[in-house]
Amino acid sequence: MAKHTVVTMPGDGIGNQVLPEALRILKAVKFDAEYVHADIGWECWCREGNALPQRTVDLLAKHKLGLFGAITSKPKKQAEAELRPELRGKGYSYFSPIVTMRQRFSLDTCIRPCISFPGNPLNFVRKRPDGGVEEPFVNVVVFRQNTEGLYAGVEWTDPPEQVRAALATHSKFKPFASVPGTDLAISVRIVTRNAARKICKAAFEWAKKYGYKSVTICEKPNVLRETSGMMEDEAKAVAKEYPGMVLWSTNIDAQTMWLTKNPEEYGVIVASNLFGDVISDAFAGLIGGLGFAASGNIGDGVAVFEPTHGSAPKYAELDPPIVNPIAMFLSAVMMLEHVGEAEKARRIRDAIAAVVKEGKVRTFDMMRIPGGVNAIRQGAASTTEMTDAVLAQLKLRSAVSEAQEFAGARGR
Repeated sequence: MAKHTVVTMPGDGIGNQVLPEALRILKAVKFDAEYVHADIGWECWCREGNALPQRTVDLLAKHKLGLFGAITSKPKKQAEAELRPELRGKGYSYFSPIVTMRQRFSLDTCIRPCISFPGNPLNFVRKRPDGGVEEPFVNVVVFRQNTEGLYAGVEWTDPPEQVRAALATHSKFKPFASVPGTDLAISVRIVTRNAARKICKAAFEWAKKYGYKSVTICEKPNVLRETSGMMEDEAKAVAKEYPGMVLWSTNIDAQTMWLTKNPEEYGVIVASNLFGDVISDAFAGLIGGLGFAASGNIGDGVAVFEPTHGSAPKYAELDPPIVNPIAMFLSAVMMLEHVGEAEKARRIRDAIAAVVKEGKVRTFDMMRIPGGVNAIRQGAASTTEMTDAVLAQLKLRSAVSEAQEFAGARGR
C-alpha cells in the first residue's frame, strides 16, 4: 500500500496537459503515492449542473490531499446557456469549483510563493542610475485568506427587501436607496477576527521558520475601515508574539507600485482574499508570470495544491502542447513539502532551477513569443520537452550524488 493517496483533478483545458507531466516528475523522485482521478470543472457543470460533483468531494474528504490543474469559469448567462437543455431554467447556478472547494473544506490558508529563478529571461530587471541593468532577487511569499472577503459569495442582484431594509439603516446607503432592485448589485466583504488572526499567525510562523525579516500586511484600512481595519489590527496583535520580526503595513494600491520599484525589500505578505489574489499575481509577474506561479490551499484536514493560471482554452487543443508546466511542478513541490518530503521537493526545485539557468530549453512564454501553432517552429520547447529537461536534470544530479557517495565510501 502506498504511503500517500493523492486526488488528482486535471480539470479543464491545459490542466489536462500539465498535471500528467507533474506526475512524471513525482514518479522520478520516487514519491510513494497512489493517484486517484476525480472529475471537476466545466464539463461537469455542462453535463450535471455542478462543477464540483459530490463524488469528488467524497474523495477529498477521504484522502485529504489533492493536486489540481485548472478550471474554466464563464459569466452567469453563458454558463446557463451551456448547460444540457434539460437542465436549463431549473435553478442551477455556476460557482467556481475551486472557491467552493476552499469553503467546503475550510482551506482558509492560501500560500503563494513568488521566488525568482536566476537566469529566467522573464525576471524583473531595472536600470541603475549609471545606465546599467540590475536584476534584484525576488523572494516573496503571499499568505492570502482564502475563504472570506469578497469571495465569500454573499451577493445579490435585486437584493430582497429585508436586505435592503438592513442596508438602509446605514447612512452611507442613502444615495442608493432609490435605485431599482434590478439595477442594484451588492457583494458583501466579510472578515472575521478568528480567520484574520489565523492567516496572520500562519504568515508570521512561515517568516520565522524560513528566516524572513519582515511581514507586510497589505490592505486598505484608510478606506475599508472595518474589514481592512480588522485585518491590520490582528496583524499588529500577532506581531507582538514575534519580537524582532518587523511588521510593515501597506495599502494595496501603493503596494502595486512599490513592488516594481523595490521588490527585493519584501518578504512575507499577508492579505485578505481579493487583495491577496491581486498582489500574488502582481509579484508573480516579476518572477516569470503565471507559468511559474504555484499555490497551496491549506485547511486543518485537507490540502489542495494548484498552479494559479487558468485553463487557457486557446492552447488546450494544440498538439504538441506548448504551455509551461513549471507552475504545476512547483505546486507538486509544495505538496511534497506539506507531507514532509522536503528532500524530494528540494531535488525537483533544484532541477527546475538548473534547466532555467542553463537556458537551452524554454517554453514560448520564456522566449517572449506568441503562443500558438507556430511556437514550436520558432524554437519553443513543448510542454513534454520541458518535463524531459527537468527529468534529465534529476537523473544527472542523482548520478553525481551517487558517484560522490561511492567515492567517499572508498576514501573511508
